[in-house]
Amino acid sequence: MTSFSIQTFGCRVNQAEAFYWSNIFQNFGLKYEKDYFRSDIVVVNSCTLTSRADRDTRKFIRKVASLNPAARLIVTGCYVERAPEDLQKMPQVWYLFPNKGKKHLVDKVISLSDEKRDSPVLPFRSRALVKIQDGCDFKCTFCIIPSVRGRSVSYEKREILAQIKEFIKQGFKEVVLTGIHLCSYGSSLKPKSSLMLLLKEIEKIKGLSRVRLSSLDPRFLEPPLLEHITTSEKICPHFHLSLQSGSDVILERMGRKIKIKDYKEILTFLSKKSPQASLGADIIVGFPGETEDDFMQTYRFLKQSPLTYFHVFSYSPRPGTAAATWKQINGKVKKERAGLLRDLSVRKNVRFRQLFIGKECDAIVIKKEKARDEILTSNYLKVRVPSSPYCEREEARVKILKVDRGETTGQVISL
Repeated sequence: MTSFSIQTFGCRVNQAEAFYWSNIFQNFGLKYEKDYFRSDIVVVNSCTLTSRADRDTRKFIRKVASLNPAARLIVTGCYVERAPEDLQKMPQVWYLFPNKGKKHLVDKVISLSDEKRDSPVLPFRSRALVKIQDGCDFKCTFCIIPSVRGRSVSYEKREILAQIKEFIKQGFKEVVLTGIHLCSYGSSLKPKSSLMLLLKEIEKIKGLSRVRLSSLDPRFLEPPLLEHITTSEKICPHFHLSLQSGSDVILERMGRKIKIKDYKEILTFLSKKSPQASLGADIIVGFPGETEDDFMQTYRFLKQSPLTYFHVFSYSPRPGTAAATWKQINGKVKKERAGLLRDLSVRKNVRFRQLFIGKECDAIVIKKEKARDEILTSNYLKVRVPSSPYCEREEARVKILKVDRGETTGQVISL
């Protein structure tokens, strides 16, 4: 039986696509193999958001070629869309599929199997990822994604609901909604819809315990949507925002069309309305023109904010974007600034996790190991516990016992 594995780089949308492909491939008789170095087919879903993402894709392809010389590699995603010439001559690359050709990728892989099968689908992840939207209509000066993903496209509600119901049948309790610009959901549909209307329909589905949202654009978090996501019984208290900078000057250069005061209002609302929520953000340092004062404005904003963690990226010029043509910040300066923000994020996150010591939290088992499990709480605390009787994807209740810089530990409480 032909086996396959899938390696994803980059965003949750890529992960959701891989999750969907895994189900399709298995339903058509292919065997899911977690170990890339034992697979007949290795699908690589690439990212090109930064130069490091490009480099990681190339490094992985070379590693598979070295350790699994019989494997045939299919490479797809944003890197293929942007620069296929970088990949087409790499070892063992069998086919390249740009984003627009991903449907043909699915057809190509399932053509390698003779028959459909009725055996259970092995879970690709412990939580079901569902792509509800793709593409972006905005033109931030640093971002290559609109040119490699295209304009915003929303999937029909009936398709999304059918997918979720199928995943519930397979035993999933949590669904993660993904999109390149999640808040744009519904704008391309006829008649138009919205993320809030979709959420209300999803929350009615029987057997679904919780819904988690991927990155949200604060420019489109209107009061009714904020009110809904912070009061819903099924939406996880975990909100990740695409902030990018804490300097009004830099936000304007980025083309973000939002002010720091707007960020503050949204974050204050979220923290007051949902005080146990994890609040995350994406931050770019070293953007062209970022002065020491701009950086310190960002640092002070993040330090004083209710954010509980942030993902920090050193600015990486992307060919074809406006900012790539501007004078660049010295690499050493970018590295130093990124280090300061990452250290601040760790310290803020430790303080946040410490608030839950001695408390019990609803969670889902996301990883089973020999001696211990990893459990994810609804508010995004990853907790290590001794091996429990619960399987991956199952709900559990966990008591937080200890928090340190790198880990949260606890014990499972019987439901």
